[in-house]
Amino acid sequence: MEFAYIPSPSRGVLHLGPIPLRGYAFCIIIGVFVAVWLGNKRWVARGGRPGTVADIAVWAVPFGLVGGRLYHVITDYQLYFSEGQDWVDAFKIWEGGLGIWGAIAFGAVGAWIGCRSRGIPLPAWADALAPGIALAQAIGRWGNWFNQELYGRETDLPWALHITSVTDGREPGYYHPTFLYESLWCIGVAFLVIWADRRFKLGHGRAFALYVAAYCVGRFWIEYMRVDEAHHFLGLRLNGWTSIVVFVLAVVYIVLSARSRPGREEVVEPGDPDDANDAKDANDTAEDGAAVDLDKKSEDDTEAADEAEGKAEAEPEDKVEEKDGAGSAKKS
Repeated sequence: MEFAYIPSPSRGVLHLGPIPLRGYAFCIIIGVFVAVWLGNKRWVARGGRPGTVADIAVWAVPFGLVGGRLYHVITDYQLYFSEGQDWVDAFKIWEGGLGIWGAIAFGAVGAWIGCRSRGIPLPAWADALAPGIALAQAIGRWGNWFNQELYGRETDLPWALHITSVTDGREPGYYHPTFLYESLWCIGVAFLVIWADRRFKLGHGRAFALYVAAYCVGRFWIEYMRVDEAHHFLGLRLNGWTSIVVFVLAVVYIVLSARSRPGREEVVEPGDPDDANDAKDANDTAEDGAAVDLDKKSEDDTEAADEAEGKAEAEPEDKVEEKDGAGSAKKS
């Protein structure tokens, strides 16, 4: 008996002549643009300059992609380095496989480099970008739909995902669409961070830490539903344990940061170097003008003194002449 379900795309790549257009790559790219767009709006609202978020993203995005791929390859090394596997596939990022934990960690390193070069505090930049990152993840998860990967257990729910591919050991059937669950969860996380940031004026990295903590909660229960191959430890998938550890660290950071540095940064970006140079030039011009005025005043004072001195020297002669004139008048 047929029931409602979410269909899977027949293929995840289209060819424009010799150029492959991959759905997974498009989702990642669109997600990055959304994150930068929203991050820029929030950065400007906090007192930063337009374009700064994009400039730093030039560092963060490549680092994040490399970190995400490394985390995936290391934690799922059997997919690439076990017997019968081709290690070259480890570089085929377009086929899927980005670990969010590695992407965030390495992306933070790239962002730190970009922020340091601009004299910007990394926590403030991360706070502005946090909701955008969550939305980027929500969009990026649809790349898994194009690749028919990362689904959950079998189900007969109306929103079941219909898997049709048989490659890499897949079995056609109807499964929980964990990609959709995580996508919706990330959208909720984005709105949560935006609301909390407005309500509590989060600063010094606490908005970003809230995003991390909230994401970990959703990732933990979604990870529990997945059936793809993964390493287990004490009955839990490795990513489940990672979610627990990162959640605790994020909460601890929020608490300690709120105590040591309450409130939000007053200045998130230093003045424009060009503006500073203009101000310096204006100041130098004013100083030069003042110096000219002082020189002119000094010259005027000197001339006035000389004139006064000349009058003083001429005054006795005038008096002598007056005296002589008076004496002559008396004798007459």
